[in-house]
Amino acid sequence: MKKSIAGCIVVMCMAFSTKAQSAKSTENINQLWFGYFNQARFSDKWGTWLDFQLRTKENFVNNFSQSLIGLGLTYYLNDATRVAAGYTLVDNFASGDKHKKSSQIEHQPWQHVQWQTNYGKKRMIQRFRLEERYRRKISNDSSLVNGYNFSFRMRYSILYDVPLSKKGIAPNSLSFVVNDEALINFGREIINNYFDQNRLFVGLKYQIGLHNNLQVGYMNVFQQLGAGYKYKNTNALRLFYFQNFDLRKNKI
Repeated sequence: MKKSIAGCIVVMCMAFSTKAQSAKSTENINQLWFGYFNQARFSDKWGTWLDFQLRTKENFVNNFSQSLIGLGLTYYLNDATRVAAGYTLVDNFASGDKHKKSSQIEHQPWQHVQWQTNYGKKRMIQRFRLEERYRRKISNDSSLVNGYNFSFRMRYSILYDVPLSKKGIAPNSLSFVVNDEALINFGREIINNYFDQNRLFVGLKYQIGLHNNLQVGYMNVFQQLGAGYKYKNTNALRLFYFQNFDLRKNKI
């Protein structure tokens, strides 16, 4: 009897495992990611953060999927290390997924610490960011309802900047850039997807002036969706423009 029960349990586990594996699905899409990032320093200790991002939906040019606009206040511990806190408004446009009828808004307060390390002419930039995510609830018929789903997300980003010229990171120079960012969800409402996504970027950076640069290249985004067994693999062409202002006296 015990052997029969054990055998049934094994068969059921095998069946469940096979079903789970067969149910796992990955959607592959192609997108364009555009971004503008601005950091302005107006004293030895204080500055501001501003960013705007826009992403297409699929097939590179088929409508838009998401827009983000963020604003923050930065405190400089020193020239290499800074902390910041701010707010980002995320608009997830209506799609063929669970919010077909209307856009889903997300309110996203955040805090981060960022630091830079130089290795000769090379440069590495790291950042830890914590986000508090308030996402508008969606009903079964894809309509918006009152209230928000709340969760946290931790992000760790590391960027390595390798100049391709002898003069290093200087105006009118090119660099090779590799950037990886891992995003982890947590909170009471997170059940199936503690791993949110990983973003890997490889590309070139053109240093336009002392304080602004343009980055273009390929980015792969591998994301686990809320159901746990659905994944999204995004191949994106990423175009980001970074601009920094130093408004202190006697600073260029």
